[in-house]
Amino acid sequence: MADLNQEIFGLDVKNHELLKTAYDAYLANSRSSHAKTLKRGEVRGGGKKPWKQKGTGRARFGSTRNPIWRHGGVAFGRTGEENFTKKISKNSKRLAVRQALSLQNEDGAIAIISTFACPAGKTKETVKMLKDNKINNDERVLLVVSEKDELVNRATNNINNVKVVRPTYLNVFDILNADKIVITEKSLPLIEAWLIGKEEA
Repeated sequence: MADLNQEIFGLDVKNHELLKTAYDAYLANSRSSHAKTLKRGEVRGGGKKPWKQKGTGRARFGSTRNPIWRHGGVAFGRTGEENFTKKISKNSKRLAVRQALSLQNEDGAIAIISTFACPAGKTKETVKMLKDNKINNDERVLLVVSEKDELVNRATNNINNVKVVRPTYLNVFDILNADKIVITEKSLPLIEAWLIGKEEA
C-alpha cells in the first residue's frame, strides 16, 4: 500500500466554503444555454392592428403579439446566449480538490491499487477489480488512472456507476459524489505534481 501525501489527503478542512464554491463552479461551467423564447417580433401572426387607435374606449394596441397578451411574445426571456460560467482561480481549484480528497480519505473512501490493467478490454476485468477491493455494485466509483486508453474505456463504459479520469481531470464534483475512489499507484505522483508541484496543467 502506497503512503498517501498528507498535503493532499490529510488536510484539516475547517469549513466547506471553498468546496461549495468549486462545486457550484463545476455545475455552472457544465451548464449549456439552449433555452430560447420568442420575442414579440418573432411570434407568428399579429401583423394587423386588433382595433382602431381611437374611439373604442379600449386600450391602445398595435399587435396581438404584445407580451401581455395570450400567445404573445415573451419579454426579457431567454435568448440562448446566456453565459453561466463561474471563474475560480487555479490555486483555489487545486486546494478545493485537495480538501475534497482529504475528506474522502478521512471517511475511508479511498483505495490504492497497484495497477489497473485491461489487456482484453473486458468489463469483467473491471468487475473483478471492484470485487477484489470489496466495492459493491451499487456504489459510485471514481477510478483514477495514469493513462486512459481505448482498452480502459471499453472495460468501464458499460458500468454505469464507474467513471474513469486521469489525475489532472479530478474535480470536486466527482470526488464528493463518489462512494469509493480507486487510485492506481502510478497516478499518485501525477496527482502530487498537479496539486502541489510547479508543473503547469
